[in-house]
Amino acid sequence: MTGLPAARTAGPAADGTKDGDSPLDRAVWRLRSRGCWDDAAALLEPHAAAHPAIALRRAALLVERSMFTCAGWAEAEDALRYAEARAGTDDERGDAACERGHLAYAATVLGVRDRADEARAALGRAAALLPPAAEGRALLDFRRGLVAEHIADSPQSARAAYRRAHAAATAHDDPLLLSFTWRHLAGLALRDGELAEARHGFAESLRIREELGYLIGTAPALAALADAAPEEDAARLRAEAARLFRLMDGVPTWLADQLITAA
Repeated sequence: MTGLPAARTAGPAADGTKDGDSPLDRAVWRLRSRGCWDDAAALLEPHAAAHPAIALRRAALLVERSMFTCAGWAEAEDALRYAEARAGTDDERGDAACERGHLAYAATVLGVRDRADEARAALGRAAALLPPAAEGRALLDFRRGLVAEHIADSPQSARAAYRRAHAAATAHDDPLLLSFTWRHLAGLALRDGELAEARHGFAESLRIREELGYLIGTAPALAALADAAPEEDAARLRAEAARLFRLMDGVPTWLADQLITAA
């Protein structure tokens, strides 16, 4: 299973400091990176009513939990509706629509319910609301690439969207999103038989996740690199992915089938 993008972490910190620099932001990241989404969301909840962007960040955490665990969909939906109701600017409404499209996409590709039309409509609405230079466009382009690849089966459109997202993530210094764009561009390269390009992209994705301490996303990155690695390296990478998968109590759930032989 592929196609699990990062939830956007941008937005005003609860104590008014720069994005990502506050003790709250650092605590949320530590919990999120270890798959403790409920605890991370609980830290944001007291600030959600006063800050629409924080309400959306909380919703994004719960959507990400659903993607990794294939559970908790109703709670993610409730949190997203709460965030949507508090969005007051075009940027806020656009970011909320992007998250709405993401939730619908995840439910579709994980086989929970076919919400493909909702995903397309919500991402289209986000594109109409977010200006071309908005920071949220990078994540929007990435998610439109996911829909193109995994729902529309249009790898050319997906590649173009991933490349736009990759360039924007570079410009906005968003390394976690870069780890996802590297991974999905590499996946398309592997699909085309471009092994060297695929290995490079998967290796970059893994490197970034290890540097960030994004533990919950490291096993999928190892498994992806194994798919493009020589046989002797692939076995080692899958064994390490399986070890981390067990350490994370079988999350992400969709990775299990890929790691059966390495268990």
